[in-house]
Amino acid sequence: MQLLLQKITQLKIGWNERELTENDLYRICRRFKIGVTEMPLGVSGFYYRVMGRDFIAVDSKLSGSKKLLVLFHELGHFLLHTPDSGVTANFHGLGRRSRKEIEADAFALCALIPKPLLESRSIDELIDDGIDPEALKQRVEIYRRHGI
Repeated sequence: MQLLLQKITQLKIGWNERELTENDLYRICRRFKIGVTEMPLGVSGFYYRVMGRDFIAVDSKLSGSKKLLVLFHELGHFLLHTPDSGVTANFHGLGRRSRKEIEADAFALCALIPKPLLESRSIDELIDDGIDPEALKQRVEIYRRHGI
């Protein structure tokens, strides 16, 4: 986990320091030349690399915080798991919960529910503010387990 934290911190994107927004996501994608496409999908989203180019696809039926969570999850795959070459694809919500899926989830949850927010608000206040209770439960577990 420490290696991943160092890698993300070096990016200086405000991760786990403030709530990242959709504008932040698109700014980061432009910085790394990642194409983002919304389309009807049978899954929530996926990250893929073809011929040296990186792409994130998200289901066009998603909106709001669910869409943003999926987008940051897929961005997490790019930032944490991109191979130096070759073709790769990672699909949100398909298959077993591998280490890579857990890491991408942690990246997304910390981007949207940063540590200072967790430490300054009660669980009830966060839920009242519209944070999904299941996402919050997962985020609190990351905080308890890893202190981030």
